[in-house]
Amino acid sequence: MVKKIVLIFIAAVLIALWLGGGEAVPVDSGAEIPAGEKYVALTFDDGPRRGTTDRLLDGLKERNARATFFLIGRQIEEHADLVVRMLEEGHQIGNHTWNHQKLEGKEDLECEVRLTENALEKLLGGGSYWLRPPYGYMGEGTEASFGVPLVKWSVDPRDWESRDAEKVTQAILGAVKPNSIILLHDIYPTSVDAALRVVDRLQEEGYWFVTVEELLWLNGVKPEAGKMYRTGGG
Repeated sequence: MVKKIVLIFIAAVLIALWLGGGEAVPVDSGAEIPAGEKYVALTFDDGPRRGTTDRLLDGLKERNARATFFLIGRQIEEHADLVVRMLEEGHQIGNHTWNHQKLEGKEDLECEVRLTENALEKLLGGGSYWLRPPYGYMGEGTEASFGVPLVKWSVDPRDWESRDAEKVTQAILGAVKPNSIILLHDIYPTSVDAALRVVDRLQEEGYWFVTVEELLWLNGVKPEAGKMYRTGGG
C-alpha cells in the first residue's frame, strides 16, 4: 500500500513538472536522482508473448513495480489484450519496429517504425511511443528522422544468450546502480523469473521501479525527440 501511494505521488509530481513547463536539464549534464531515493527502469524487448508477458505482468502488479515494454509491431494485434493491460496497469509502451529490423536508413522509418506506431495508435489511441532500435543500432544521421525519444540501456545481462535465470539475476545485481536502465526480453521464461527476482532483491535495498519516462523526469531531464537516452541522467 505504501509503495502504491508513493507511485501515485510520483505520477502527480511528473504531471506538475510537465504542466509547469520548467527548463529542461541537458541530457549530458549527469543530473542526479533526488537524494535518498533509488530509482531504476526495467525494460523489456521483443514481446508481447502469451505465457511469458502475462506472467510478468502478474508479478509486476503484485510488487507494485512499473516497467517499459518495447513491442514488436507484428505481434500487437494477436496479443492486444496484453498490450491494453500494460497501459491500464501503468507501464510505458514503446516501439521496437515491426519485424525487429535493424534501422539502416530513413526508408526504415516508414516500413518498420511507422507500421508499429500505427498499430499502437489503432489499439491504444494517440500517444508518444518511444523507440528502442533493434540491437541499439541506428544508421548514421537518422536520429533526427524520428519524432520521439530513443532509448538504449546501461545494464545488459545478455539474457537471450544464457537463458539462465540465476546468471541473469546475478549479472543485473552486479551491475545495477541508481538511475540504471536494464535490458531484458519478456519472451523467455528465464528472463521473467530473473526480472521478478531482481525486483524482490532491489526493493529490499530501497529501489523503486519506474518507467523510462518517469526515470528521466525524476532526474530533471525533459525528454527530447530524436535523442538517445541510456540512463535516467541522459
